[in-house]
Amino acid sequence: MHIKLLAFVAAFTFSLNIYADSSVYTASVQADFDLVYNNVHDSLKSNRLSVVFQPDVGSKLSRFAERWGDNYNRNKLDRIKSMVFCNAWYANEISNMDIQMTALCPMHITLTHRDGQTSVNFVRPDSIAKGSKAEAVAHELTELVIKSITDGIEASKK
Repeated sequence: MHIKLLAFVAAFTFSLNIYADSSVYTASVQADFDLVYNNVHDSLKSNRLSVVFQPDVGSKLSRFAERWGDNYNRNKLDRIKSMVFCNAWYANEISNMDIQMTALCPMHITLTHRDGQTSVNFVRPDSIAKGSKAEAVAHELTELVIKSITDGIEASKK
């Protein structure tokens, strides 16, 4: 009994550590896709992150449904849509510190929807900038984007 419990606790702890160290931040909520999308969009804007492009990835992929056959949308996602955004001050600060890290701007998030659940996925700039002179600013930017996502998710629960 103790061995099983120990194994469970070890596996659970390991899985939490993997999630905590993930380069992709994900937040999910049982809510309408368009509601979450609009709330996250407004939250990004409120936090001085300018959305410059909004590709509807799902509609583009759906054009290949016949060609790809059984390989099309195996995860049965109802929607996939992204927001491409940037903040000029952060772009300038990061470019001043590490030219290679200019690859972080613009950033993007991708929202997916399946079975009533909307998820927001975000590649963390602080994960990419580890060891860079821009690491601290990238961490600050990561926290700002995560706050924007969290605020948008919370607004969708009301």
